[in-house]
Amino acid sequence: MKVTLNKKILGKNAECALQNRTFFAEYNTLCLNVISSPGSGKTTIISKTISDLKDKLKIGVIEGDIKTDTDAAKIRETGAPAVQIETRGACHLSAQQITGKLGAISAADLDVVFIENVGNLVCPSDFDLGEQGRVVVLSVPEGDDKPAKYPGTFAKADVLLINKIDLLS
Repeated sequence: MKVTLNKKILGKNAECALQNRTFFAEYNTLCLNVISSPGSGKTTIISKTISDLKDKLKIGVIEGDIKTDTDAAKIRETGAPAVQIETRGACHLSAQQITGKLGAISAADLDVVFIENVGNLVCPSDFDLGEQGRVVVLSVPEGDDKPAKYPGTFAKADVLLINKIDLLS
């Protein structure tokens, strides 16, 4: 017996991603989804970017972590608005979670919104958040085999940043 539901499993996520994309286009806000393994340096890269561009661009951050608001607090130290999404065990952020936080950082007034996704190279690659670009961070201590092990994540990247190159030796 074949049962047809005619409903995509990620249908609600796709609707919210479109809503987010429309929002960012309407307010001319660039949204970048930053994906990497835990400890690769996402928060540090975003903090440094904010510090370097604070006189030129208004930047805000939506932080995703399983627990704590540690990274959002670090971002707020730069003077940029940041909100935390605690996934409480989920390995990725959803477009609906992003939609719910756009007002909290006044995204309509920003030039750039960074979404720092949960530290994971598997799950985040399957979830469109409504971003205009995906940035994947690979740190040297992780090894050079990550693109082969997680091809979906790297194939969907618009930008690949290789971090911690001072440890290359």
